[in-house]
This record gives sequence, structure tokens and C-alpha cells, in this order.
Amino acid sequence: MRAEPKFIKQSTRFWAHAKYLSEKVGYSERGTKRRGAPKLLRTYTAAEAVAALRDKNLEPDNKLIAQVLEYLNWRTETLNKHVAPLFMDRAQAATEYNKLKAKLKPTKVSAMNKQKGEKKHTAYLSGMVSMIAESVVGPDGFVEDARSLAILTWGGNLEEIFSRRFDGAFPDTENPKAVWEIKEYYGTTTFGSRVADGVYETLLDGYEIEGVRALHGKVIEHFLFIDDRFTWWDCGRSYLCRMIDMLHTGHVDEIFFGREVLTDWEPRLKQLSKK
Repeated sequence: MRAEPKFIKQSTRFWAHAKYLSEKVGYSERGTKRRGAPKLLRTYTAAEAVAALRDKNLEPDNKLIAQVLEYLNWRTETLNKHVAPLFMDRAQAATEYNKLKAKLKPTKVSAMNKQKGEKKHTAYLSGMVSMIAESVVGPDGFVEDARSLAILTWGGNLEEIFSRRFDGAFPDTENPKAVWEIKEYYGTTTFGSRVADGVYETLLDGYEIEGVRALHGKVIEHFLFIDDRFTWWDCGRSYLCRMIDMLHTGHVDEIFFGREVLTDWEPRLKQLSKK
């Protein structure tokens, strides 16, 4: 998924209102924590927005509120109707991984996740990202499970180095055209702080990449792959809202939700390899 063009390049006031109203009014429909209740993100009304602002003795800007509400309700509809059905559970991810492996016959061995015992298994999402990348640019055309920090060099000089190791880079970690993070949590039973931290790690990466674009004019595409229905939809819907926000503030260029790795990653990488 990429950003909706009409919601990008908004002011800091716009995003302050969007984040404040999301937090103050709430992200999900009331009662969705009940067993069997549909898990949905809520829509927002002008009355709720005005009340939330006046609770802080803030004067509502009706024009800005209308613009923010259009975005918030678009975000809700997009996540409820488009994104939610894309998430897979562990069994579904394993099925798609095995089908893709049989079709593409990759030369690289997929990594295992970092769990132990019954929770230990192939990192299915990471494996699918890598298999598709290998089919497009070859086994040596990209880096997976990067062991070194990405750097930027030109004119014989080291100009920039990033703070965190990325999960993948194209074509290399030196002067990459694209970098990506993968957040898969198949088999987890709670939404832990490590999962939440992953969202903010992506935001940190985005700030650094944005700084490189602004300072040096170097464009590095920043991608995020996430999956596991229980983790992200059942438990982490508010964090999905923040991801959509990051997409529109320019801190990530594209997010691949669940099955989108199977439909959108190959054409995106083909497009990128032609540049």
C-alpha cells in the first residue's frame, strides 16, 4: 500500500490534530474487546473532535477539523475493509510460503524466526520477501538479514551511516536504492512492548532517510512488511493507524500488509531495478 496523494504534504498542525483526536476519542469501536464482537476501527464526527479540543481549552479550526476528519475516516475505512482481510495467521503464511518456494525454487535458504520450542519455525514473511527478490534481481542482487549498517559514500568519502541495521537492502547496504524492515509475529499470544517498539524503530529509520533526502538529495526507498492477523489486527489496530500516518508523513514509502507481499512486491522491485 502506498500513500493516498491527497493526504500527503500536510502541515504539522494537521498531524497534531490527527494524532490528538485519535488518542483522545479512541481508535476502536466501543465494545470490540468483547468475545465474538467484530474488531473494527471507529469513525469520527465533528462533534467528537470539537469536544476533544475544548477539553484542552483549545479553539477548534472548523476548516482544519473537516480536513482531518476526512483523513481519519478514510484511514478507518481503508484499514477495516482493505487491510484487515490481507493478514494471515501462521498456517496460512506457511501454505503461501511453501507454494511460492515450489514455484520459484530459490537458491537461498530461508532464515528461522527467533522463537523456541513449538513457536520456532521458518520466518515465512521474510522468506517470501527474499524468494521474490531473488526471482527478480538474482541471489546476489540484494542483501537480506543485513549484518552491517547501511552507508552512503561518494567522491571517495563516507558521508552518512544509518543507526540501525535493516532487514534487507537493494542492491547493497552501501549506497542502497531501497531498504526494508520486516515485522512478522506468527504464533505470538500477546501484543508485547517489542512489537510496539518495532513501529517506532521504523519511524526512526524514516527520519534518517528523510534527512538524507533533504540534505543530500539522495532518494532511498523505505519499505515495511508486516504480518500476523492476531498481532496486528486483533491486538495492534492502533499501531496500524500510526503506520498509515507514517506512510502519509513520508517516513515510509510503502507498507506491504500480509498478502500484499505476494501481489505487490514483485512489480515494485521490478520498477525499482529499472531506475
